[in-house]
Amino acid sequence: MSKTEDDYAAGLEIRRKMFGKAGSDDMIDAANDFTRPLQDFVTRQCFGETWTRPHLDHKTRSLITLAILTALGRQNQVRTHVQGAIANGVSKEEIREVLMHSIIYAGLPASVDSFRTAGEVFKQLGLE
Repeated sequence: MSKTEDDYAAGLEIRRKMFGKAGSDDMIDAANDFTRPLQDFVTRQCFGETWTRPHLDHKTRSLITLAILTALGRQNQVRTHVQGAIANGVSKEEIREVLMHSIIYAGLPASVDSFRTAGEVFKQLGLE
């Protein structure tokens, strides 16, 4: 297997663990000629290369990702990554603290939106 194939396989394994079939295999299977390069890039580069780097575990990477997505105001991605964070062993309380910390650095409106989004995910997952 080449490095690219290894990265893809590792990335797919991480996507499956974090997001289940719907956030991995189903998205890849639904890709068309236009979106297939994006799905390949996300699987290979984002999860296969970045999420497999040493020194930070997946739990820490999830917390960092939530803070960055909050700062960017990317609520659809916050929703997805709250689910991934839970799969990576992040507690509701830890998510809350990252969002509280984000108030200072990302601003109150961005953090309020992420609190709302996280709450919706917790409800969907039966974690309320």
